[in-house]
Parts: sequence; C-alpha cells; structure tokens
Amino acid sequence: MDRTIIGLGIALLLIFLRVPIGVAMGIVGFGGIATLISWHAAIGIAKAIPYQLIGDWNLSAVPMFLLMGYVASATGLTNGLFASARIFFARVPGALASATVLACAFFASASGSSVATSAAFSRISIPEMLKAKYDPALATGCVASAGTLGSLIPPSILMIVFGIMADTSISQLFMAGVVPGILSAVVFMGYIALRVKLNPALAPRDDTQYSWAEKKAALMDVWPLPVLIIGVLGGIFSGMFTATEAGAIGAMIACVIAAARRSLTRETFRKAIVDTAEGTAAIFIIVVGAAIFARFMSYSQLPATMSQSLLSITDSPLLMILAISAIFLVLGCVLESISIMLLTMPLLLPLLKAMDVDLVWFGILVIKLLEIGLVTPPVGMNVYVIKSSLGDRVSLTTIFRGAFGFIAADMVTLALLISFPIITLWLPNLLAR
Repeated sequence: MDRTIIGLGIALLLIFLRVPIGVAMGIVGFGGIATLISWHAAIGIAKAIPYQLIGDWNLSAVPMFLLMGYVASATGLTNGLFASARIFFARVPGALASATVLACAFFASASGSSVATSAAFSRISIPEMLKAKYDPALATGCVASAGTLGSLIPPSILMIVFGIMADTSISQLFMAGVVPGILSAVVFMGYIALRVKLNPALAPRDDTQYSWAEKKAALMDVWPLPVLIIGVLGGIFSGMFTATEAGAIGAMIACVIAAARRSLTRETFRKAIVDTAEGTAAIFIIVVGAAIFARFMSYSQLPATMSQSLLSITDSPLLMILAISAIFLVLGCVLESISIMLLTMPLLLPLLKAMDVDLVWFGILVIKLLEIGLVTPPVGMNVYVIKSSLGDRVSLTTIFRGAFGFIAADMVTLALLISFPIITLWLPNLLAR
C-alpha cells in the first residue's frame, strides 16, 4: 500500500512539473506494476493495453467527432452564429454577452471541445463586446465560462472517455447532457441579464433596429449548424445509429454541407485532417497512460481499500457526492480536466458502484465539475486560451475576476443537478421507453 501511495504522489509531482499527463501516468503505472509483480508483467501489460484500447470500437468516435468539429470550423459553418444571436437578442440586457452564450452552446454541439469553443469566441465576440464598451471582465468572463459548455453539450469528448472508463452507455451520457447543457446556458444568460439590470454601465444598450430582411439573412447564414446538430443528435436519440456511428455520420454531414456551400477546399480539408490526427494522438496517449496507471491501481488494491474506508464513514450517497464534488472543485484549481478524471475514476468507480449510484447521473456531475475547473485559478485552461488570444488588451486578473460571477452561476446549476437527478435522467429515461 505504501508503494502505491508513493506512486500516486510521483504521478501528481510529474503532472505538476508539466510532464504530459499520459506520459506521467504511463511511466508511474509501468514502474508500479514492475514493483508489485515483475518487469515481465509490466512489459506484457504495456504491450497489450495500447492494442486493446486503440482497437476499442467506442474510441473510434473520438477522431470522427473531432473531424466533424474541425471541418465545421475550418469551412466557416459556424461563422454566422454570433451575428445571428446578436440580432435576435438585441433587446435583452447584455445582449452581446447573452448572444455569446447562445452561440457558444451551438458551437459546442459541433466541436465537442471547451477549449476550441473558447478559442473561437475569444476572436469573434470579445472584440465586438469591447468595441461596444462592455466591461472587460464581463466580456472575457462570459466567453471563458460559456466556452465550458463544449464539455457538457453533446457530443463531448470527455463524455466518451468517461463512458469507456465507467463502462457506461455513451449514447445515454449524450442524452443526459442535453438538458443540463441547456440549463447551464439559461442560468448564464439569467446571470448576465441580472447583473446588467443592476448595473447598466457594464453593458451599454444597443438600440440598433434590425429589419426582417436582416433577420432572414442571419438565419440563412446559420442554418448549416442546426442541420448538423439535428442530424447527429436526432439520429442518436431516435436509435437510428449509435453514438460511435454518429461521429462518422456527423463528419460526413459536415463535409457534405461544406461542399454544398463551396467552402470545402483542399486546403481546409487538409487542415481539418491534420488537426484531427494531432488531437486524436494526444487523447489516445492520455487514455493509454491512464489505463496502465489504472491497472497498477487495481493490482495495489488501493481503490477497494479506499472504498471500504469511505463506506465505513458514511453510507449516504448524497454526502458522498458532496464530498466528491468538493474534492473535484479543489483539484480543478491545480489540474486540467482530463487529468482529474483519469486520476480519480479508478478510485471512485468501485465506491460509487458499491453505493448503487447512477453512473449516467454521476457522469454529468463530473463533467459539470470539470467545466468549473476550466475557469478556476490558477490553472483555468479557458482563461489562458482567452489571454493568449487577446494579448495585452485584457489582463489575466481581469479575466479571472469576470469568471468568478459565472462560477457562482455554475454552482447554482450544480446544486440543481445534485438536488434533482431527474433533470439529468429525464431525457434518457424518456427515450429509453
């Protein structure tokens, strides 16, 4: 047991030293297995796991959803989102910020990535808000927080990874993420409207009048993304194809729409393919390293021992969920999302199964907690993405300050999801009938 704790400490140290998470976990897992069993066993496992994982049919959804998002982005299928939302939210307090939240929610359905969503809208909407004299903290905090919707609104790469680790239906997770994702967006927009109502100086009112012709033109520019979303999620929810198959179908639909709009050139397609290959390789390295580390954990009996210890303290699932939430919020301050999931799941899943916790519900809570970690200091990934896009125009302190209010809004959403599991499970249960 002592060796296992030392191994866990070494893994955390390597991650803090900025060693890539997959490499750090793989090295510690390999060394731990060699110490506990033998070098021959460690070598055998290191040979078998990559083949078993990369050959897993479920993981084929990762490159396909990445390709769908990169094609949609590279060919401009998402370009009209912010402009359209801006027109239709013109009379809402903090119209540009609310339009950003709505546009991020739609973009998230195509990209599946929080970082990609934040990066895109840091270039699209923040300059427009600053030009309109919006408070810099509100403008940047809005994009940093709304960008996190990329993890919660399906399709989500984090959901795929969680589904594989927890042996839970990815389609069920996708269905379960829809209502919480919409709820998160609505709470963000409510927070923006309330703040601006109390302090109108944060977001000067835009009195521009838009004609029906302009509104119609805006809708015509944004139609590709709803078609793509309906095609992918509609097919999953109707049972026409699985979440894994939906990735390939979504990538095909994105290519067909881009070709019909004459925006799919050889260069844009090449860029999408290269970005997909790089993103897939990075994710697979992380997953393989985590699998080796998880095997080390299982051999050490640490997860089982921890589960028994925690069960002896409390048998209340609610108290356990609250304790896990507190741990995730603390870890979110120092580690990035996928690192937290891959480090904690091998320890938590045996405990949750023993307490008969619904893993679909818990999976959405995990994604929500990881979302919050994307904007909490000092590691908040989305904040640094926005800072790198804006340069010296806005300070890092200002972005974090703007994100704090949205973190409070996220805590309201999280409390609702914990208190009322039906919010998460209603749609999966409905479609399962």
